[in-house]
Amino acid sequence: MPIPVNHAKPIRTTAKLHAFNQLQQWIIDGTLQPLEKLNDIELAQALGVSRTPIRESLQLLESQGFVSMQPGRATQVSAVETEDINNLLPPLAVLQALAAELAIPKIEETTLQLLEEKNKQFAEALFAKEFTTALKVDEEFHQIIVESANNPYIDSMVEMLQAHVRRLFYYEKIILREQSIEQHAEIIQLLRDKDAKKLAETMRSNWIYTIEEF
Repeated sequence: MPIPVNHAKPIRTTAKLHAFNQLQQWIIDGTLQPLEKLNDIELAQALGVSRTPIRESLQLLESQGFVSMQPGRATQVSAVETEDINNLLPPLAVLQALAAELAIPKIEETTLQLLEEKNKQFAEALFAKEFTTALKVDEEFHQIIVESANNPYIDSMVEMLQAHVRRLFYYEKIILREQSIEQHAEIIQLLRDKDAKKLAETMRSNWIYTIEEF
């Protein structure tokens, strides 16, 4: 089980949180391959923590569907199931739409300007065919809106679903399309206009069209 040695070190965070974040990232980007067996001793040594936070992190990753743990058998990274895109994007789209609606009375002009800057960065990445960067900036764009809704339950559910979507994007090489640039711009304007109904429709469309592309 090859493990990188040049990963970021924990900065003012718990050993469990650091281990969870790093293991999840390795699963998402393919450093830890689907169905690969995980050795908690090796992982603990690689991350510079004890086995306890590794085990706790693996349990949390199992609850989120990233690993499979069976008594008496090896802990494995979960397989990548292509058809999961049909299960992931619809609820994520609904949550993103709800977050946008809740953000309407709370979002400030400075935040809208930040969204415009993120959309500009997103467009630049797409036109430069830097698709991994585009995916990252797209997530940042939507996360700003989720955080503006100020609902920790939506935030938590979106974070988990988004991680699975990100993993599928890495494995299936899904490329975001230029129509997302226009949709982002429309979302920003609808936030300004406080048009909740149209905003929710546009936000859902921005996520659901990826199923057709997929």
